This record gives sequence, structure tokens and C-alpha cells, in this order.
Amino acid sequence: MTKKVKNPASKLAIGLAFSCISVILNTGIASEISLAKSSNSQKCDIFAYVTDTDLQGLNVRSGASTNNVIIGQIPIKETVQVIGAAGNWVQITNASNGFQGTGWVFVPKLGLTTRGYGTNGVDFYASSSQKSQKLKRIPANTAVKLLGCQGDWAQVEYQGIKGWLTREEQCGAALTSCS
Repeated sequence: MTKKVKNPASKLAIGLAFSCISVILNTGIASEISLAKSSNSQKCDIFAYVTDTDLQGLNVRSGASTNNVIIGQIPIKETVQVIGAAGNWVQITNASNGFQGTGWVFVPKLGLTTRGYGTNGVDFYASSSQKSQKLKRIPANTAVKLLGCQGDWAQVEYQGIKGWLTREEQCGAALTSCS
């Protein structure tokens, strides 16, 4: 048996509640809230370059999902500053060319190169700490796949192995060396 609501203020409150829920679900805000809660969002401060070969450029989105609006593009090999990470997405700003502003890009479309010029390579760590195990050395000036970031550490993949590079060993410029 259902109970009828007789108070006009209660009817208005119930109507507003259903309207708000409808707006949240239909505008994608719910997925943003869910993403924020479900992913461990990290603050970052690294540089990377665009590896996406799409002639229109790498899509920059308003949020960390393909459900979000495309707000710009960045051409291949342009440098971006990565300021945050959530799952397979990174928040970028300060693109060297193309999109100006802040937005989100799919992290597999970005890359880094190692530094270590004039040496036998750079150390590759098991976690974002120089006290962690060194997994191997990566040759100097070698392109690696960016996976994510934490602070000024970059999580990368090299020869199928996932590990971390210190800021000093990262080069986020595709067209020049970072010497």
C-alpha cells in the first residue's frame, strides 16, 4: 500500500530530489563522482610527449573518460606537463603547441625518453623510491612507454617490465634532448 503525500512542501522536495538525480545521471556527473572515488588520483609533476599518430592530434578531454567532451587536440611529439593521474588517464597542462589549458588524456598516448647521456644508462626502480629494488638499467636516450606518475616519478614500461624513473632520468621532449 502506498502512502499519498499531502503536504505541498514535501511534494516539492521529492520532485526536486528526483530532478537532481536525473541531472546527475544524464550529464555524466555520476561517472565523474564514481571515477573520483574509485581511482586513486595522484598528483604529478612530470613532462611527457605525445606519441598518438592521429593526424588530428591527441584528444584532450574535460575529464578522465571517453564519456567526457573533447576540449582540444595536441599534435604528435609536442610536450605536455602532467599534473595528475587517475587510472589510465593523466591530467595535462602547458602543451608546447596545440591545446592551451588543462584537460585529461589517455596515458598510453604519451611517452618519455631516458636521459643518462654519456653513461651506461639510467636506473629503473621497482617503486617510486630510490630505496626500492633496482630492476635494471635502461640505455641512455631510450624511448619508454608512460604508464602513470606519482609526484615527480614516472611509471614506465621498458621491454615488458614496469618500473619507475626519477625526474632526473626523464626527458619529456621528443624533438630535442634534455641535456
